[in-house]
Amino acid sequence: MADVTLAPPRVSAARLDPASAHPDAPAGLPAGRSGRATPPRTARASGPLPTASGRRRYTLVVAGLIGLAVLITIGSLAWANPMPVGSPGFWLIAEMRATNLAVIAVVACAQAFATVAFQTVTGNRILTPSIMGFESLYRVVQTAAVFVLGGTGVAAVTGLVPFLAQVALMVAFATLLYGWLFSGRNSSLHVTLLVGIILGAGLGAIATFMQRLLTPSEFDVLTARLIGSIATAQTSYLWVAVPIVAVVCAVLWLRSGTLNVLGLGRAAAVNLGVDHRRQTLIVLVLTAVLMAVSTALVGPMTFLGFLVAMLAYQLSDTYCHRRIFPVAALVGFVVLAGAHLLLKHVFYAEGSVGIIIELVGGSFFLIHLLRKGRL
Repeated sequence: MADVTLAPPRVSAARLDPASAHPDAPAGLPAGRSGRATPPRTARASGPLPTASGRRRYTLVVAGLIGLAVLITIGSLAWANPMPVGSPGFWLIAEMRATNLAVIAVVACAQAFATVAFQTVTGNRILTPSIMGFESLYRVVQTAAVFVLGGTGVAAVTGLVPFLAQVALMVAFATLLYGWLFSGRNSSLHVTLLVGIILGAGLGAIATFMQRLLTPSEFDVLTARLIGSIATAQTSYLWVAVPIVAVVCAVLWLRSGTLNVLGLGRAAAVNLGVDHRRQTLIVLVLTAVLMAVSTALVGPMTFLGFLVAMLAYQLSDTYCHRRIFPVAALVGFVVLAGAHLLLKHVFYAEGSVGIIIELVGGSFFLIHLLRKGRL
């Protein structure tokens, strides 16, 4: 049999040398099938911020929020301070104002971490612990104290022991409620909303009934405690509230990986080896502790958590809770401290901070719901 020699395939010069495929192609750029130069692809990486532009955007957002927080802090300490800067009187007044800023920081961190974690385990971006009937229990406790004990009832619920008792009562209530709603096999968003609305309405009706039987002076004293206000915050409890909030927030931040998995849903979390029921109960207990401390410290602020969480998701643009939590805390401080600064030193209406937060947060809630068109 005659030998058959196979000739190598012909390869054009354009395929061997991509730069010679097109006379106008710049050196170092690969050529496409049409012979035109193809620009290099944008460098990507795996992770919560896969692109360089996303990482730069997140860094700028955090830096901007830190800058705003510093400016608001300086303004709160120095604005309308009648004493000369640097004098002992100036620092005395600044120290008194710094106490309010410490309260704002505690409330902002508690509301931000609690709302973001709660929305993750419930799988919904509009639910908050406040609208589920949680703060209605606080109103019932405060109203019952004034109703039973009269004008001295406010003093009866003031002090370290009553403060810790309120926190423990609200934590127990929230743990039983949320543990039952979200740990069962038939857990449903609609059932959760229905039970939360019914409990909130029932507790609110009880509080309203007792309020109608109060005298005008007692009702005025009670109303001041039922509206979230920095002016009436129990600053003497900061030495207890700060460690509790700091520890719980740190635990939630360290459990960011678990929260990322829980955010994928029950089926995905179980398939990835996460005990969904146990982890959900842990997160709900931690959330209840944060909300109880915040409510007992300054009173109810229903829509603050929703407003902070919504802005944090929009600004961070990532799924990673390790990065969402700091942004949410910074947004909460900027919103609450900024409102307090403007209302106290510009409009001279310090007690209206809670009302303004409720108005703005409720408006954003309705706008967000109408835009989505669904829960």
